[in-house]
Amino acid sequence: MTRLEGELSEQQFNTWIRPLRAVEENGTLKLFAPNRFVVDWIEEHFVDRISEVVSLVSNDPPRLIIDVGSRATDHTVAAGSPKAPTMPRFGGRLNPNYTFDTFIEGESNQLARAAATQVGENPGKAYNPLFIYGGVGLGKLR
Repeated sequence: MTRLEGELSEQQFNTWIRPLRAVEENGTLKLFAPNRFVVDWIEEHFVDRISEVVSLVSNDPPRLIIDVGSRATDHTVAAGSPKAPTMPRFGGRLNPNYTFDTFIEGESNQLARAAATQVGENPGKAYNPLFIYGGVGLGKLR
């Protein structure tokens, strides 16, 4: 996806392409987006170019599927990087109850979760600074 990174502005790439998680299996390339809005945007604006790029780097281009998904697997890497980075743990006094593992995702907070995940994976690069404001009742712990 470095070809797309060179074609798009940094903001466009960080907003639409970097959040994608790619899984290739059985001749199918699945791109998982953080929410339906991103899926729709990718399908409307970038799917043709993504297909072209995949065709350029593969002798036998896989079938492309774009869907909502937020969990990375062992075979999943960020679409914007060759390998998903392992970030060092912060040793500060953060409350361990407030992590992405305990965050309850719903339709009303998918975009906020996707943005916060990007900030966690790309500190100082994506959405810098990030400010989220909303009413009570969203983002509860499990």
